Amino acid sequence: MKQVFVLYLLISCWAYALPSEIENMIQKSEIPKNDMSIYIKETGVNTRVLASLNASKTHTPASVIKVLSTYASVLKLGFDYRWPTQFYITGAVKNGVLYGDLLVKGFGDPTLSSKDLDNIVANIKAKGIRRVTGDIVIDRSYFAVGTKDNSGFDKYTYSPYNAMPDAMMFNERVSTIYVIPNKDEVSKKDVDGSYIVRNHLQRVNKPCRGRYSWPAVKIDKSKAIPEVLLKGKISKRCGKRNICKVITKPYKSFYYALKDALEKAEVKVAGTMRLRKISANAHILFIHYSESLEKIISKTAKKSNNLYARHLLLYLGAKMYGAPATVAKGRKAVEYILRSKGALCAGTMKIDNGSGLSRSAKINAKILASMYDNAYRYYGQRWMNTLSIAGVDGTIKKRFRRTAVKNRAWMKTGTLKRVKNISGYVKSRSGRLYTVVILVNTKKGNWRAAKLQDDIIKWLVEYKEKRAQPSIDTLWSMETNEPSDSQGKTSPLQRYYVQVGLFNSIPDQNYLLRLEHLGLPYKVRHSDKYQVLVGAYKDEQSARTVLKKVRKHISSGAFLIKL
Repeated sequence: MKQVFVLYLLISCWAYALPSEIENMIQKSEIPKNDMSIYIKETGVNTRVLASLNASKTHTPASVIKVLSTYASVLKLGFDYRWPTQFYITGAVKNGVLYGDLLVKGFGDPTLSSKDLDNIVANIKAKGIRRVTGDIVIDRSYFAVGTKDNSGFDKYTYSPYNAMPDAMMFNERVSTIYVIPNKDEVSKKDVDGSYIVRNHLQRVNKPCRGRYSWPAVKIDKSKAIPEVLLKGKISKRCGKRNICKVITKPYKSFYYALKDALEKAEVKVAGTMRLRKISANAHILFIHYSESLEKIISKTAKKSNNLYARHLLLYLGAKMYGAPATVAKGRKAVEYILRSKGALCAGTMKIDNGSGLSRSAKINAKILASMYDNAYRYYGQRWMNTLSIAGVDGTIKKRFRRTAVKNRAWMKTGTLKRVKNISGYVKSRSGRLYTVVILVNTKKGNWRAAKLQDDIIKWLVEYKEKRAQPSIDTLWSMETNEPSDSQGKTSPLQRYYVQVGLFNSIPDQNYLLRLEHLGLPYKVRHSDKYQVLVGAYKDEQSARTVLKKVRKHISSGAFLIKL
């Protein structure tokens, strides 16, 4: 069957220049064009490009790289997937006593926290256990990540964004210390014997501002048990201060918190903590599950959570290539999953650790755009909502709160020193959806880059395309042998068609390819909307046979019409 695609020739042109408005914005920003990449196109495959500048040039992506791992996770696992943590026992349970060990195998659930302990303890008690004669054994072997607590990316060593992954993650590896000067109280948020807090704070009767508003914190990890020293002068008028730092090992924190929660629930544990793999003679007790992957990737993108992104990459590596998970396996898995779904166009790409906390990670605007187009094709609004929504949540909640962009952009941001990036989707007031990637790596200041991005996105929301409407009815088709009369001329009689869809905007080419793959002749006609028709057929019975096929494979709402 000969195929003829008159693809958008009469209704669009490929624009690889910049609109004059964007040219003016760049000039006013004083950022050299060589420092940026801009790629704006209608969302979808082979759709019109509105603006393109250095779209194939590689840049440091910062946190926009996270979308590769989040999308790959959805493709591999699905939105509703839940991360497991498995609990086992060795020995028998008799009269409420477990004569053996309680074992926990972590698979890298990054969300496991103190909030989960009530459910975990309830499950243990539901198995009739009231006393454990052995130890709490933890298996963290699913990830091969070493023993580093922090990435060492910058000088803020103990900041939560620098936390390193672990198969037995707990509270995102963050230890929280409460300081309440007006009550002269210092305490740990959770029971945790794996570090020590020394309070050397001096309370003074000064206003709670400046150097009196926050305690000085020094962390000493040279000792067998890390110490946190609180020092300096602090106003006794200050309220609660939360000190959140990467101090200790997450599996140690989990052990102490779990043991405390068990004892509060009157489940005694005689032993201590041990690290080892789960033995073959262990029996599964129950499995604790995380929240849905949809919520996990939403937090990864909206809050730009580095630890979550690292865990997603590692977990995919183990799922694809077997445990233990490594960063190398994770990179390979993410790229393979995306390429197998046609989500990546050609170009240089280096994922590194998947979080964007890297100077060696590289990507270009076209690769990101192709991924966004692919994600929208498969998951539409559900995928878009995992990104930060302008003026509503995430990293662009305040950025676009009082602008026309509010609720019209779904974006992932990325920021490092001399790096300011944004990418995602923008919907114009006219209802047209655009895929937008603006990468800026410059010494001219991130604030200039942010303003340029904001100005472009605001302009795009108000943009009204001036398109010449085609003078012909059929925009493109796949040729077939039209029904004809006995002299070989097309019959003037009405023919039967299957109407597959009616769209406000141009149908995605991939949608049409699905019809082609089914061997169905089709036309796309345009008046005020875009009408996709399969046919023609000279009799109703033939058309109805095709209708069943279309309803099964393309659209359950398809129906017959006569033209």
